[in-house]
Amino acid sequence: MTPRHAHGTEPNWSFRLMAFMYKFRDARLSRQAFLDETGIKQGDTVLDYGCGPGSYVVKVARMVGEDGQVYALDRHPLALKMVAEAARRAHLSNVTTILADRDTSLPSDSVDVALLYDIYHDLLEPQLILQELYRVLKPTGILSSHDHHLEADALRQAIESSDLFVLERTDVHTASFSPIVR
Repeated sequence: MTPRHAHGTEPNWSFRLMAFMYKFRDARLSRQAFLDETGIKQGDTVLDYGCGPGSYVVKVARMVGEDGQVYALDRHPLALKMVAEAARRAHLSNVTTILADRDTSLPSDSVDVALLYDIYHDLLEPQLILQELYRVLKPTGILSSHDHHLEADALRQAIESSDLFVLERTDVHTASFSPIVR
């Protein structure tokens, strides 16, 4: 999710610069390494919460296959335009974009894996976001998180302090959380 500035979303020129810098980041460290730790499989429904320019979306869409679904959510219209274009270029029909700040509009218990990557540090209302992710995740779902702006322990503690998720495992790049049984 793009950083929020005084008047809402990040200016387009700033977002384009960030997206350009992500291309270098992604060339240096493959995003696939993060996704391999999630357990995403064919037929899954995945929510990329705060998808930005879509560093993970095309890879995830290929992982879930034609029977799966990827929802890419961001509050910046340009992010979703970039994601939709990337999906179109890759001939993917299983990617849906969602323009939103918090509420996904997805049904409860409908998501197998939610990605919360490099955005937690920028959330204005993290507890409300975690509540929404908890709502949409299936009871057997996974919240996969990473944020290079925060120490891994700080991110883990922040997510667990919501009393909605429990740490399932810590991998090289990500931490996976399970929803606490309702």
